[in-house]
Amino acid sequence: MKRTVFPYAIVGAVAITMLAGTSVALYSTGALADDDYCNVPSADWKTTDELKAKLTAEGWDVRKIKEDDGCFEAYAITADGKKVEAYFNPATFELAKLEEEDDD
Repeated sequence: MKRTVFPYAIVGAVAITMLAGTSVALYSTGALADDDYCNVPSADWKTTDELKAKLTAEGWDVRKIKEDDGCFEAYAITADGKKVEAYFNPATFELAKLEEEDDD
């Protein structure tokens, strides 16, 4: 009996499709969580100056704070010397996301 490649090609295509779908789903879930966390009416927001004062009191060296997708985005160096990009809820200043930058 002669073997064909066709059945194996289908299995490979299905596996690739499932892997890609899972990757997209995982990426999208994180984005939704961030959007929900910073979904605060602008009337409830505190000021960026208040956030800067809070972070400075905690030993952070704040370089820049701006609004990004409903969150306050801060570029800073933490008290332990790590260069970070941090996202905060604008009403409570709770940390929503923290990304450390590489020194490379």
